Amino acid sequence: MPEEPTDEEVVEAASDAAEGIVLSRYKQSNIHDLDVTVRFEDGELAVDVYINAPDDPDPAAVAQEAVDAAEAAVDELFDEADS
Repeated sequence: MPEEPTDEEVVEAASDAAEGIVLSRYKQSNIHDLDVTVRFEDGELAVDVYINAPDDPDPAAVAQEAVDAAEAAVDELFDEADS
């Protein structure tokens, strides 16, 4: 049975997924500020995404999509460890 992912691996997977979504929706030069904060403590994942970018697409919607992608990436990481 494969080992569970480390906290570092979880944080990295979530961060990469969130940033990937944001960078796929905006040209990097159009992003004025991007902050992705990921915490994984005691089995609890917390993801916060702040985007200061043009209103098209809606930054709040893109931020939520980034959070969802981060959570999905972590779920996939744990699913792989369980198989």
